[in-house]
Amino acid sequence: MNPLTSTPASGGPGGDQSDQPDQADQPDRADQPDRLPSFSEQVADQLGGVRGLIESSVPVTAFVIVNVISTVKVAVVIAVATALAVAGYRFSRKEPIRHAINGLFGIALGAWLALRSGEARDFYLPGIFISLGYAVAMIISVVVRQPIVGWIWSVVMARGSSHWRTQPRLVRTFGWLTLLWAAIYAIKVAVQGALYAADAETALGVARIAMGYPPYAMLLLVTVWAVRRATRDTQPELSPATEPG
Repeated sequence: MNPLTSTPASGGPGGDQSDQPDQADQPDRADQPDRLPSFSEQVADQLGGVRGLIESSVPVTAFVIVNVISTVKVAVVIAVATALAVAGYRFSRKEPIRHAINGLFGIALGAWLALRSGEARDFYLPGIFISLGYAVAMIISVVVRQPIVGWIWSVVMARGSSHWRTQPRLVRTFGWLTLLWAAIYAIKVAVQGALYAADAETALGVARIAMGYPPYAMLLLVTVWAVRRATRDTQPELSPATEPG
């Protein structure tokens, strides 16, 4: 509300009345940062920044390169050692290690499978099954009208609030976003599964890197943009109730 245009309507004689619109508007503006962090902050937090992107891809890249020039056992050792080094470095500097620990778990499981079978392609098997699980779970969540992306948003971005469930526009938005995420994961499974079946271990490693953070970053950008747009469009519906009658 513009304070310049609201002064005549107030009918008040003094400056105190003309200041009221500013005070009435102030809580709305103050609440904005709490309801929704900036676009760049939300995306950067989930990706771990440029450094997080690089660190997460280093162990897999090391495995692919070493496996080409040496044996699968040496490649496994180098990949695990690299993942441990990244996590240890972050821990020693008292920096967040969430992304490093997540990557270390996947690397360790893949390494165990590869050592057990002696086949380098098994190093990528956990990632394929995890992607398949994500795709199936997301599709089911949309069918039962509990889109997973909406609940993840509640935990990660909205401080646990499930207020989006009361807004049909946001429910629909999270629905198609969840299907979009499921489609990307299904594509990853199809491509990497075909390479696994063909025993194309080097190509499988390259596909794992290329289909890792780049699609994830794209999905995050689309998700944050769509939710911010839906949230912004619902604000005018709420604002009249906060204005003086």
